[in-house]
Amino acid sequence: MTVDEDLSKLEDNLRRLKIEYETYFNGGSPRPPHDLVFRVEKTIKLYSGGTIEMSFRQRFRFNQLTQSYAVHNDLWRKKLKMKEEGVLPLAQRPHGSGPAPESFSVSWSDPDQEKEKVERLLQAVIRAKSEAGEAIENIDSQLFHDFVREKTRQLKQSLQCDSIQFSVTVEDGRVKLRAATAS
Repeated sequence: MTVDEDLSKLEDNLRRLKIEYETYFNGGSPRPPHDLVFRVEKTIKLYSGGTIEMSFRQRFRFNQLTQSYAVHNDLWRKKLKMKEEGVLPLAQRPHGSGPAPESFSVSWSDPDQEKEKVERLLQAVIRAKSEAGEAIENIDSQLFHDFVREKTRQLKQSLQCDSIQFSVTVEDGRVKLRAATAS
């Protein structure tokens, strides 16, 4: 195999490793993917030794893949430790174990005039996602405000009402944001 083929294989193995670890942590696999970890680490050790000639582009790509593996490996190690200790995020707990996060609701007529309520709703979504083990890094405050503004406008028009109530709940380990007419 050429260096480029090995790097492509390493990239594919890293992608598969991410998927297999997620499957394991979500209960779809009985054991962690140790054999795939072994193959990835074997390739990394082979090219880390400096005995194989690589172009600058190949070395750069290899370093990126190695860093990506290091970041994910640290996360997986922490999750494995949590799983062994029985400390699981809410989304990975068996149904009915442990308290569910409280629901939150707020209503308004115009989200642009009641920005503090929109901010409280956003914080409730972030808190619920965090407690449920969902990713919160991608939540953009401005996009959330724009979404709420547009959804409020649409619902007020279609339901022909003056105010809308948004609520945040966790059902089956997933965060739900619902909107309805305010009562």
